[in-house]
Amino acid sequence: MDSSHIAIPSILKVGKGTLRNLGNDIKSGGMDKAVLYFGNGLIDMFGSDVMGSLKDAGVTVLEYRELDSIKIEDIVELAFSIDNKAQVIVGLGGGKVIDAAKYASYLRKLPFLSVPTSSSSDGFSSASASLTVNGRRASVPAHMAYGIIADTDVIRSAPEKFLYSGIGDMVSKITALYDWAYEAENGYTAINDFAVMIAKKAVNSFVRTPFQDIHEDLFLRELLDSLAMSGIANEIAGSSAPTSGSEHLISHALDKMLEKPQLHGIQVGIATYLMSKVQNHRYERVNTILSDTGFWSHVRTLGLNRNDYEQAIDMAPSIKPFRHTYLHEEKYRILAKQILREDAVLQDVFL
Repeated sequence: MDSSHIAIPSILKVGKGTLRNLGNDIKSGGMDKAVLYFGNGLIDMFGSDVMGSLKDAGVTVLEYRELDSIKIEDIVELAFSIDNKAQVIVGLGGGKVIDAAKYASYLRKLPFLSVPTSSSSDGFSSASASLTVNGRRASVPAHMAYGIIADTDVIRSAPEKFLYSGIGDMVSKITALYDWAYEAENGYTAINDFAVMIAKKAVNSFVRTPFQDIHEDLFLRELLDSLAMSGIANEIAGSSAPTSGSEHLISHALDKMLEKPQLHGIQVGIATYLMSKVQNHRYERVNTILSDTGFWSHVRTLGLNRNDYEQAIDMAPSIKPFRHTYLHEEKYRILAKQILREDAVLQDVFL
């Protein structure tokens, strides 16, 4: 990778009421013809504000619609039906519509504006998209968003489970970075120190944020800023290694195994605590943030099966055979399953 040419968002707006300025943000980039994709039900919730903002800024909306499919063949068809006059694609919603709009913009080589309505993962800032390929979720290449517009008033209004998912995905950078260092120490890869610095600063800033309630504006801004920084760390590294390690392999395995997986960040957060114990690295910090935010309290309501996680641990190395995380070694898979059965915190959250 040519590290002298790293794509980063030209626009990053995180705060209260940022959605109302969406039109001006688009116009500031010299664009005045947009295609808008909304998540299910979001035109009724945010459509009038968004359309009014674009109209006031002099931005023409060539098409707007709700998307409910992430099948790769549907997104390919969608992408090549986009009006040739389009200058920017805006994806507004949760992970599915963000991924669909991101991939469509990638296929059409158009700037993508990411407008998340929840903080469930770092997908709104990543350079890949999670789509359904041959009936299963898979990560496909895309490109970094031209801009990220995150309105904390909107994020706050989303169901609380999405906040817990974002918390789980953010704290996972602790174990992911440790896995990446382990790979490098064992000669399987090379570390990009700048990517490590960005990812480490992101997670440390987040876990040290003082809060009384996870709905506070400061907490939400820190969570969103840190998730956005994670996407930039991946771009610098040229891979997802700074933010996705063994804990993500467990989650991806669960996605393949289960008919109805939990939210990505929920699975990842649980696996992060497990792997931090395996790595014997910062597990007290991980447990503190998952306890204090209410993450564990939410997980206890889900009726999770420990056996599913044991099977996912065994499947993990096959998810990314070219990696060499802790779980790629049998002794650590055995240890992980032992901790899964015996750790007091995990005993409390599994059936």
